[in-house]
Amino acid sequence: MAESERLRQEEAASEHELEEMGYKQQLKRALTIPDMIVYGLIFMVPIAPFGIYGGVFNDSNGMPSLVYLIGMIAMVFTALSYAALSEAFPVSGSVYGYVSRGINRHLGFFAGWTILMDYLLVPTLLYVVAAQAMSGLVPGVPAIAWAIVFIAINTIVSFVGIEFTAGVNKVALAAELVVLAIFVVMGVHAIATSDALSFTSRPFYNPDGFSLNVVMGAVSLGVLSFLGFDGISTLSEEAKDAKRGPGRATVCALFIVGALFMLQTYVAGCLDPTGASFADDPDNAFYLVAQIAGGNFLYALCAVATAISWGIFNALAAQTALSRILFAMGRDGMLPKPLARVHERFKTPYVAIVFVAVASLILVAVFNSLGIDAISRLVNFGALTSFMLLNVTVIYHFFVKERTGRVIRHLILPLVGLLITAYVWVSLEPQAKILGLIWIAIGVVYYLVLYFGFKRRDTSLEV
Repeated sequence: MAESERLRQEEAASEHELEEMGYKQQLKRALTIPDMIVYGLIFMVPIAPFGIYGGVFNDSNGMPSLVYLIGMIAMVFTALSYAALSEAFPVSGSVYGYVSRGINRHLGFFAGWTILMDYLLVPTLLYVVAAQAMSGLVPGVPAIAWAIVFIAINTIVSFVGIEFTAGVNKVALAAELVVLAIFVVMGVHAIATSDALSFTSRPFYNPDGFSLNVVMGAVSLGVLSFLGFDGISTLSEEAKDAKRGPGRATVCALFIVGALFMLQTYVAGCLDPTGASFADDPDNAFYLVAQIAGGNFLYALCAVATAISWGIFNALAAQTALSRILFAMGRDGMLPKPLARVHERFKTPYVAIVFVAVASLILVAVFNSLGIDAISRLVNFGALTSFMLLNVTVIYHFFVKERTGRVIRHLILPLVGLLITAYVWVSLEPQAKILGLIWIAIGVVYYLVLYFGFKRRDTSLEV
């Protein structure tokens, strides 16, 4: 009884804070901190390395576990910045809302615009990976058909409501952890009982192939697996405790998933230290490594698990986050107003959800031929750019503007996060930077037309 009363008080306080910022409570507050941790884990996917293991392994000269260790450390500083800003501004919209209120609406728009590139392409990447995995198992069905099925399922679940989505996430997390446990147990058994294999430090450090530039280049791909911890902040207006819940869930989910990433890539790296089993087929690298430990059974299990977790559960989390960003930007007039419409019964931003479904289908058809690595790096451009803006916002809002005097939390930690994300950003391939800058240029044109062509002005977010 005491716990339920505490949650009711937190919910009431969260609604009051939202009203003080000029918004009405439209979405349903139903998420606890454990719900948001589960959501973050599903968004990042505990078995995410299954889908991009070949690229990470090859780019790092056989040190995938080191890539994920560095990636986790790099993202922790930005996660702490998310936690600080989500506590100060408990609204939907993630980095868009934080930069808009922490600095000004102009930079806020561009923060939202860059993160839109990330969130528009994340479902595309997920559907492509899932469709490729399923078409490999069922060659007679074209990949686009699988993508349509996945998109339809996720749209229905998203439409019905956040509580239903949270329930699906819990089932999904349990299933993914079971698959991961099977792989680890069978992998460890194979290594321990084989004369040709051994537990080695190579997945973390390979002296023959180590180079900081090489490893950081691989990190620019590996951080893709961590993208999603930031998605927790998009649920602030659906959290019972909007002030503290999203921040705590963000940091907790990041550490949990980082440990899981290092565990599975370490076992995979010990099963095949040189990558010989997938030299000719890097897109199916992890499944081929799994085959060493468990034969065709483990190959098929890992492939199906990747298809379902990426194509349904992870994509569901991505679509949920994107629809909330569109909802927030539409509500503020930064994007078309209809995107902010909320379904009376389900309390979900249904127009934004349908838009995401249509956009995902179009993008899958367009980008399917580019390959997993190419889409991954485009996704990272949007995420890393917005992360840099986020860390700058913490420094400016708290340390410069509010003069909190908290040197470690509001200056040193976000500064380290800024430098790390900037370093990884520089390591991105030139093609990703070019396409990303084109996306920003389109945003500049849109912004100029919106505010100077049509003379539309809303001062609700002025700082």
